[in-house]
Amino acid sequence: METANRWIRLYGLAFQAWGPQGWWPARTPFEVIVGAILTQHTAWRNAERGLVHLRAARALTPLGMASLPPARLARLIRAAGTYRGKARTLRAFLAALRRDFGGSLRRLLKEPAPTLRAWLLAIPGIGPETADCILLYAAGSPTFVADAYARRILARHGLVPFGAPYAAVRAEALTHLPPDAALQGELHALLVTVGKQFCRTRPRCAPCPLAPDLPHGTPLMPSVSGRRPAASGLTPPPFSPGAEPWPT
Repeated sequence: METANRWIRLYGLAFQAWGPQGWWPARTPFEVIVGAILTQHTAWRNAERGLVHLRAARALTPLGMASLPPARLARLIRAAGTYRGKARTLRAFLAALRRDFGGSLRRLLKEPAPTLRAWLLAIPGIGPETADCILLYAAGSPTFVADAYARRILARHGLVPFGAPYAAVRAEALTHLPPDAALQGELHALLVTVGKQFCRTRPRCAPCPLAPDLPHGTPLMPSVSGRRPAASGLTPPPFSPGAEPWPT
């Protein structure tokens, strides 16, 4: 099967099993950005607790967060772990936003994707994975989040080499996937679901909905428990280049 078709087939198999994932769970683009920073090296539930505290403090806007003393910002996001470093990253983002875009998030998110990505990567504490999450879910720009789940799944399916670095996997994905932010965002969310439930360090291949795509001859690891999820009965949505994830 043609490589490009296999990437789309993975998406289709996962979507048939689980349907839309509703990512990114946020109310505004700024909340996406803050959540992407808070969820670094921790579970989403911990990042979410930080977001709840920030919302209660009316600090989930650039102006609201900038008005917080550094120590209070750190306390509010303590549940997200490594909170002092994440507070520094948030403050560095706000300082760069004010310096380069007059504090306007709308102006920032209108930047061309390569320019925006380079700008994000220049902020201390924002790496490629966080930058791509912001690009995809806050700016609605097509990109691929080559996180650990994605790299593991794609390598086991023979689509990228084992041990391939983030940049190489991202480049390979962008070569074969259509430039569609909605599809790429859904694919990222679905791969996280697959990685958490089935494609672990010790994989559970037999019940995994992606098993039909495994390379011929790959031994299926038996299920530890549970069964393959029932198909959702949904059809993957059509590609929608340029779709805007946020109302203007």
